[in-house]
Amino acid sequence: MAIHATAIVHPSAQVGEGVEIGPYAIIEEQVIIGAGTSIGPHAVIGKWTELGERNQIYHMASVGADPQDLKYRGEECWTRLGNGNVIREFATIHRGTVTGNSETVLGDNNLMMAYAHVAHDCRVGNGNVLANAATLAGHVTIQDNVILGGLVAIHQFVTIGSYAMLGGGTLIGLDVPPYMIATAGAKREAKLRGLNLIGLKRRGFSDTTISSLKKAYKTLFMADLKQADAIVKIRAEIAGCAEVDHLLAFIEQSERGICRG
Repeated sequence: MAIHATAIVHPSAQVGEGVEIGPYAIIEEQVIIGAGTSIGPHAVIGKWTELGERNQIYHMASVGADPQDLKYRGEECWTRLGNGNVIREFATIHRGTVTGNSETVLGDNNLMMAYAHVAHDCRVGNGNVLANAATLAGHVTIQDNVILGGLVAIHQFVTIGSYAMLGGGTLIGLDVPPYMIATAGAKREAKLRGLNLIGLKRRGFSDTTISSLKKAYKTLFMADLKQADAIVKIRAEIAGCAEVDHLLAFIEQSERGICRG
């Protein structure tokens, strides 16, 4: 454990083995920092924050600050990060609220680039990339292995499905289904552009699975069918593909509705 002489660490903080805390960093009360984590210069880890192991918090980042919610009155709510996350300079993550989940959660192996923001009560899964200044409003859910381009802005309560890719500068107001690409339309609002084929191939999806997803995409978005009818048709024609089943379940469970082309 290496704590710089100028760092301020609250006595109640729990600091694991091999943790490094840089110059002028601030660790507030009731913080838990897992083994092998590094906290950069001038970074602030707010109270009620739990960091897993091997996280890298770069200089000037803020993890666990008060939520930007006018209803928040200082109640005990948490920010929880798993293992192996990289939080780059000036990125911000806010704790949850009692009117939400009472916690903001990031899983494992996520990368938040400079100035990216995760608001209160968000739930971010594993292996995601938030490029520079990508912004999540409160209560957003990001599943796994999603890529958000720079300056993406996501509305409250939106869900982004696994393996989706969102182009830079896109405004997201509706749920984005898994395995899709969405980019900005004429007014920057999200439009589906097809499957994230390159991403799926790089992740090792089989040709059979990709073919099934292509067929499902065409039926959902290009066959001039009502959504419910398209789902029935897909289930009748494509059986035994877990990815297609996940896609259909995502659409059926969407509360905000899904974006389209």
